[in-house]
Amino acid sequence: MCIIFFKFDPRPVSKNAYRLILAANRDEFYHRPSKLAGFWGNNSEILSGLDMEEGKEGGTWLGISTRGKLAALTNYLQPRLDPDARGRGELVAHFLTTDMDSLTYLKKVSAEGHLYNGFNLIAADLSTEKGDVVCYYGNRGDPEPVVLAPGTYGLSNALLETPWRKLCFGKQLFLAVVEQSQALPKDDLIAQLLDVLNNDEAQLPDPAIEDQGREYVQPILSKYAAVCVRCPHYGTRTNTVILVDADGHVTFTERSMLDKDPSRWETTTHEFRLQS
Repeated sequence: MCIIFFKFDPRPVSKNAYRLILAANRDEFYHRPSKLAGFWGNNSEILSGLDMEEGKEGGTWLGISTRGKLAALTNYLQPRLDPDARGRGELVAHFLTTDMDSLTYLKKVSAEGHLYNGFNLIAADLSTEKGDVVCYYGNRGDPEPVVLAPGTYGLSNALLETPWRKLCFGKQLFLAVVEQSQALPKDDLIAQLLDVLNNDEAQLPDPAIEDQGREYVQPILSKYAAVCVRCPHYGTRTNTVILVDADGHVTFTERSMLDKDPSRWETTTHEFRLQS
């Protein structure tokens, strides 16, 4: 399970404003193997963490390329999963490597959506010259992907902007930070966004989560109903903040749990300029 907050404005009115501010948590079993965010092997174009689970190797939950392709995935909470479904992490990886634009790619994905367990996919083309385009598709929602209007959005494990209490609460915290973004030094902005992602206040009761997750979510509901999930063997393993400024300078900050230990974390930052 994951949560994503993002605000985008393709043509910010101020040179000090950010075109994109994204803050995301990856929630996963602590024992599931993965690689920390880095550029792919000899490919200095694509930056992401990587899933290393057997049979799912090479998939990812969030990534960006120097060409301006960005994608982010959350699972759709459902009580029972199809064990034979295709790995959802490939959806992000395939977009980052394709030449298709975001809307065309999501239309292709929508035709194959039945092959996967429930998911939400954000796909974006970030171009300093042409303007940024951000699209969304969820295979448990409308049959066609949509191009999003500039604004602020929240996505968890239901459809985009579904008003789960933890999503609404987190989005308020996110907006409070984003409203100060032009006045804050970049390091302070990142630190405050990481604070939002690590808020573990349970937002209960939330009948919407209980109704959607049913028996699957009941045992962990008190922990799951927070922006930051912290259970004994499962929870928030990665915080990611992505900033894209008016000139196309990207700052990608990842804070990751080390050795399955919720008390040990490592923070790394990658910076580059978009080529488009």
